[in-house]
Amino acid sequence: MTQDKATGVKSAYELALERLDQQGIERPRSETLSDATRRRMAEARSKAQARLAELEILHKDALKRETDPVQIHTAETEYQQERRRIEDRLENQLATLRQG
Repeated sequence: MTQDKATGVKSAYELALERLDQQGIERPRSETLSDATRRRMAEARSKAQARLAELEILHKDALKRETDPVQIHTAETEYQQERRRIEDRLENQLATLRQG
C-alpha cells in the first residue's frame, strides 16, 4: 500500500524508511539481482546453515562426553572460531555474488 494523498495512509515499509531516516541510518539498497544470482545466494545460505547445524550437533555431542573444564573451554573456543569462519565465508560468497 502506498501513500494515499487523500487519506495520508502509508505502508509499514514507508514508515520504516522514515524511521531509518530519522535515526540517521542509511536506507537499504535496492539491488536488482537476477533470479540465477538469487538462487545461488539461497543455495550458499542453505549450505552454510547446514554446516552450522552439523557443527552445533557435533559440538554438543562432544561437550556431553567431556568432563575436563579446560577441554570444555578449548572445545567452546574452537566451536566459536569455526562458526565465525563459516559465517565469514558465507558473507564473502554473498558479497561476491552481489558484485556479479
